[in-house]
Amino acid sequence: MAFEKISVWIRAARLRTLPLSSSGIVVGNALCVQDSNFSWLLFALMLLTAIAFQIVSNLANDYGDGVKGTDNADRVGPARVLQSGLLSRQALKRGILWMSLMALILAITLIYVAFESSSWIYFLIFFGLALCSIWAAISYTVGEKAYGYRGLGDVFVFVFFGLVSVLGAYFLQLNVFSTSAAFLSLVVGLLSVAVLNLNNMRDRESDSAVGKRTLAVFLGSRGAKYYHYALILSASGILFFFFLQESLSFYWLSLIGLIPLLMHLVIVIKNKDPKSLDPELKKVAITTFAISILIFISFSIG
Repeated sequence: MAFEKISVWIRAARLRTLPLSSSGIVVGNALCVQDSNFSWLLFALMLLTAIAFQIVSNLANDYGDGVKGTDNADRVGPARVLQSGLLSRQALKRGILWMSLMALILAITLIYVAFESSSWIYFLIFFGLALCSIWAAISYTVGEKAYGYRGLGDVFVFVFFGLVSVLGAYFLQLNVFSTSAAFLSLVVGLLSVAVLNLNNMRDRESDSAVGKRTLAVFLGSRGAKYYHYALILSASGILFFFFLQESLSFYWLSLIGLIPLLMHLVIVIKNKDPKSLDPELKKVAITTFAISILIFISFSIG
């Protein structure tokens, strides 16, 4: 019985989403991995904190969409735990609360290790970002004003998965900002939005039926496709031109990740059945994480 309960919570945590949430952290740390002040402890704490925030988001999404009736028999994606009756509303609420507390503890530990008592201003800024991250994770689908139901999910994913993740990781390591980190934050942000857009393209019809107004619903089938092409091609172009300017011997390793992305676009162009986009969602998420790992390797040996 205990094992079954654990397996339900693991399912609710949606482990397949965790690599994407780590991508920005990996990229931000890649840029400073050869610096003498680089800390592997900080890197590990950043990964744990990012994963904790993502699990909070996943639990909250399960709860919010379940309560609103968005997760129903017409939903194309995998069945959620609340929808399936595997967890009650109260149990899921408690899970969100405890996971949020754990994420906050990890964030405070990370900030303290990064700055100690050297700068209370930095401490307060990053503590504020941690609180905003928890709010964003929960408010995506929970509440009457859930921003994910108003077509704003793409904006928040771009900001938190891209800008905050990459720039924040770099600053926590070296306490400075970086133009390179800014460019690569755009790549991670755009690819993360592409994953969300695929999810919304897949669920467009069922979301529209229950009043969930994602950007894919606003744009329609053709518009969502054009938007997706723009996301993937923009990210690919920025990554390509960024590494053309770098003097790394192995920069081309990162560009290998562009191959499956371009192949993915061909599949999306030909797609006529939203249900068949689910495997593509996984492909783009895994490719984004793979690109972040290749970037880390490039800077490590470059």
